[in-house]
Amino acid sequence: MTYKVSSENYMFSFSKDIKPVLRVKSGEEVEIETMDCFANQILTNEDKLESLDWNRVNPATGPIFVEGAQPADALKVTIEKIQIGNRGVVATGKDLGVLGHLMEGLYSRVLDIKDGEVIFNEDISFPINTMIGVIGVAPKEGSINCGTPGSHGGNMDTKLITEGSVLYLPVFVEGALFGLGDLHAAMGDGEIGVSGVEVAGSVTVKLEVVKNMSIANPIVKTSDITATIASAPTLEEAVTTATQDMANLLKQHTSMTMEEIATLMSAVGNLQFSQVVDPEKTVRFAMPNRILERYNIL
Repeated sequence: MTYKVSSENYMFSFSKDIKPVLRVKSGEEVEIETMDCFANQILTNEDKLESLDWNRVNPATGPIFVEGAQPADALKVTIEKIQIGNRGVVATGKDLGVLGHLMEGLYSRVLDIKDGEVIFNEDISFPINTMIGVIGVAPKEGSINCGTPGSHGGNMDTKLITEGSVLYLPVFVEGALFGLGDLHAAMGDGEIGVSGVEVAGSVTVKLEVVKNMSIANPIVKTSDITATIASAPTLEEAVTTATQDMANLLKQHTSMTMEEIATLMSAVGNLQFSQVVDPEKTVRFAMPNRILERYNIL
C-alpha cells in the first residue's frame, strides 16, 4: 500500500511542534504531492516576482510521523519516483545569487517542459534532471524555515537527491517528522542564480528507520557514489564539515589511519558544491561506492 499526502498539507518550517499529517510504519511508501518553491504563485509570465508573497516561499509537504524513529536513529529515505508538471519557473534578480550585483530588477520566466526537455528559448533546450531541493526532518529544538539547510536537511538543493537515490537523515525527535518540497526539473551545482527550474510535482518515497545509526548530518547514496552533506554560514565551514564527516565515516568502519584516509580521499574523492545562495551554504564530499562497499559502509 502506498499512502498519499496532498500539497494542501504544507508547512513553511521544520519543527517538532507541527502536528503530523500522516503516521506510517517503517518500510511503508508515501506519494507526496508538492507545490513549487514559489507556492505556485507564478503561473504565467504576467505573474511577477515583485508581487510575490515572500512569506509563502519554499513550502514543504508534511510532516510525516514515522513509527519507531527515535533520536540517535537515522531515517532512510529511498526516492522511488519523481513526477513533475509540464511547466517550470526560473527566477533571479538584483541582489539575488552570485550575479545579483550585475542586475537592476527582478526577473522570472515560465518555461515549458516537453518530451523530457526544458525549452529555455528558441535556440536552447536541455534534458530534465529532476531533483528535490527541500527534504528533511524536525530539528531537536525550535523551528527552522524550509528555505534554510542544516543538519536536519532542509533546503540543501543537492542534485544527487534524485530518483533512485537513498538519503539518510539524522533523527532528532520521536517520529522524525519528515517532509519535502521544492522540486526542480533541472538545477546545476551551486544554483548560482538563486533558482533552478522550479516545478510542482510528486515524489514517492519509502521511509525506513535505521536503529542506532547516529550521524551528524545527511548522507546521500546514488548508484555510483556516496556523499556526506554539510551546510554552514560559510563555504569554508561547510567544506570542513563535509570532509570531516566522510573521514569519520571511513575511520569508524576501517582500520586505516587518518593519514591513509586523507590520502585516499585526496586521490579518489570529490568535494562538490550543492548550493551557494541560501542562508547557509551546502557542500558535499563524494566517494566511489566501489571503495566504500569494500568495508560494508552503507
